[in-house]
Order: sequence, then structure tokens, then C-alpha cells
Amino acid sequence: MNAPTAAAHLLPAIHLRDVPQALIEALQARFGARCSLAQAVREQHGRDEGSLQAPPPSAVVFAESTQDVADAVRLASQYDVPVIPYGAGSSLEGHLLAVQGGISIDVSRMNQVLSIDAEDLTVTVQPGITRKQLNEAVKDTGLFFPIDPGADASIGGMSATRASGTNAVRYGTMRENVLALEVVTASGEVIHTGTRAKKSSAGYDLTRLMVGSEGTLGIMTQITVRLYPLPEAVSAAICSFPSIEAAVRTTIQTIQLGVPIARVELIDHHTVRMVNAHSKLGLREEAMLLMEFHGSPASVKEQAELVQDIASEFGGQAFEWASTPEERTRLWTARHNAYFAAVQSRPGCRAISTDTCVPISRLADCLLESVDEVEASGIPYFLVGHVGDGNFHFGYLIDPHSAEERAKAEAMNNTLVARALSMGGTCTGEHGIGIHKMGFLLDETGAGAVDMMRAIKRALDPKNILNPGKIFAL
Repeated sequence: MNAPTAAAHLLPAIHLRDVPQALIEALQARFGARCSLAQAVREQHGRDEGSLQAPPPSAVVFAESTQDVADAVRLASQYDVPVIPYGAGSSLEGHLLAVQGGISIDVSRMNQVLSIDAEDLTVTVQPGITRKQLNEAVKDTGLFFPIDPGADASIGGMSATRASGTNAVRYGTMRENVLALEVVTASGEVIHTGTRAKKSSAGYDLTRLMVGSEGTLGIMTQITVRLYPLPEAVSAAICSFPSIEAAVRTTIQTIQLGVPIARVELIDHHTVRMVNAHSKLGLREEAMLLMEFHGSPASVKEQAELVQDIASEFGGQAFEWASTPEERTRLWTARHNAYFAAVQSRPGCRAISTDTCVPISRLADCLLESVDEVEASGIPYFLVGHVGDGNFHFGYLIDPHSAEERAKAEAMNNTLVARALSMGGTCTGEHGIGIHKMGFLLDETGAGAVDMMRAIKRALDPKNILNPGKIFAL
């Protein structure tokens, strides 16, 4: 494995580049009060929800249009200064850290719906709009945007990290749901990739190249995504199991039988306990599946009954069904509050999150071996998973001031990734590489593939100013 485990290497490499005063003055002249040098603002834009830290950017520019982004990038390019896009700040792998210094371009004010094409099932938005804002804007059309990573992330950030989440088992990830982009390049040029058509074979697929590039190849300023009809009927359920293995086996059989389940999420008994304490719920403190079924009333009923029969074969019990929006929201509170409930269960801790994904046939083997390992470590943890597509997350709750705990957690993460790769999986199903998983990328893809990525980066960003120091060293 190429990911470092020695304590001295668990922090990001900091190689600050000079930010000339002339650039700061040029940004202030162009943006006025929308260019902030305030320490608190800079610190806010220099950290995400992950456990790594770095010095904040030298300035923050609040962009309100594509032209704003283009002008900021053009000025930064003139002075060879890094630029880091910022949306909601909810990423986990150090994507926002200014490891080479520079300026942060905050696009959160670019949060408008530009066009809704309901007949074509598409919508075009600015990057700063969050998934909840988007669904609120389109709800009167009878359509919705299904990608739900848990946090109320921005559509730009979700596209940049190729996010997915709880609905991916049925609706796919951002890779399948982004159709077209407007992008500001490293020189400040504005380009367009893709169209609203359902398919195209016109040249290189630049849209897919940008989706998942983590801000290292361009800054997205418009995004066209797919929408889906709101299902006629929706039913949700929770089911408790005597063990994690029983819950996972139920999931595997459900997927292999071709049941078109919309969501199937695992939370372990530790996480249920944390959520109960955090949200004042009374859930059984056992391994639990949270499920959701979409379709016609008849098909939803058939799906739910089939999954209930499968679960009963593996000891599933205490089924609780919900069909109204209020009841479903209550049941899904457990999943959406899991991260914050876990962090609050150990005051002052930080969570080191894992993000492995394996073929569904290997899910039980990978997950159970990993549970045994973390149980033996003594590190407090939580476990959640989008197990319908083989993706799961441990959160190792460490004392950020304890080098021993951090090293132990990172070593477990390394072992977990090696296990997943040996089973045909990946080091990151949805969080992206950022800084934290750079070593794992080489293990997963090989040196030749990483060299090709570096060549693309150099060709599109010869001055290495677009979110440098992420994905791979350059």
C-alpha cells in the first residue's frame, strides 16, 4: 500500500506559494467588499468536515456570476496563484485545504435555477445551489432530483466529487446524472461540455472528465442534471437484525433477486445508540436496515412484502412501515443525523471516515472482517452504509491531539482499503480522493493511469493553479 501510516506523514504536505500583494489589490479593485481578507472568513474557507488541517487561503472571493469566476481565475493565473472552489464546505477528504496557499472562490451565492425543462426531465442550475434548494425549486413540476449524500451539499461540490448517497442503488450517482456543464478553465476561459440530449458520441466526453475532477481541471459555473418523476407511491421501513451479517445478507439477496429498491441503508448498533441519544429516538439498539420503495401502490406493496420475507429468513424483526412524508422523515432522521450524532458522542473528537465500495457479492466478507478489526482496536466508531451498492463508511472517532489514536485509525483505514481492493473494490465510492486518499489512488489504478491523469492535469492547467495538491502530487 502506498498510503502512509507513520505519524509524521498523516498531515497534508504544505508547500505555500507566494500570493503577491498586487494580486490582492487587483481582486479588491474588481470585487470590492466581496473580496474578504478577514481571518474568520479565511479560516471558514480553509477547512471541511474532515480531520486534516492546513493554513487558510490568503483571501476569499465571493462570486455571483460566471464572469466573476472567470475574472478571479484570470487574475490568479496572471500571478500563478492557486484557486480553490468552495461550495457548502461539507466534503470530508481535505478538498478545500489551501495546501499550496492561494485564494478561495466561494460560489455559494451562485445558487439560482437557470432553467427547468420539465418535458425533458432536466434542470440547469448554478453550482452553489444545494440539493434541498433544488428540490424545493422543482417540487411543483412533479419532478425531483434524487442524489442524496446526506449533507445538504451544493450541486457543484457533488458534481466535483462524483457524489452519490442513499438513492444511488436505484438512481445512480452524479456520474450518471450530470448531462452538461459550463466550466471556467485555468486560463479564465468559459467552455461548455455536453448537451441536454440523452446521449451523444461527439468527441471526448469532457463532461465525465470534469465530473469527479475535484476542482483540479476547471471550476463549474452551470450544471445540467437529470430529474425524475416523483413516484406515485413511496413506502419506507426500518428493520432490526440480530447481527450485522444478517442485515448484510438480507441486502445482498434483495439486490441479487432484482428488487428495484430505492434506498437500503445499514446502521450498526453503536450508531443506533448514538442517534437515539442525539435525536431522542427510541430505536432498538441493534443492527438496522432503513429501506425505501418507489413506484405504483401495487409495485411498492409487492417490493416491500418480498423484502420483508427475505429479512425474516435472516432474523429480521420489529418492522416499522411509513407511507406519509412525516413518518418517512422521522424514520430517516436516524440515517441523516448519524455523522453528527457520532461526533457529539465523544466531545472534542474528529471522525476519520472510510469510503470503500466493493462488488455486492463481497460486501459481507469485507464488512465483517473490518468490523472485527475495529472492535479489537478499542477506537470508538460508527458504521453506516449505502449497502445496496456495496458502499459503507466507518467513522473512527479519534482525539485529534492523540498521535497514537490517529496512527491506529489510519492503519485500520489502510488495511480496509487493501481488503477492498483485493476484492475488486475501490478506496472511495463517493467522497473522492482529495488529500486523504492520494496514496490509495496509486494502489487502485496503477502508476500508468496516475501518470495519464497527471498528463491531463498539466495539459489543462499548465501553471497548476486549480486546487493544486489534490488527487495526486504535482
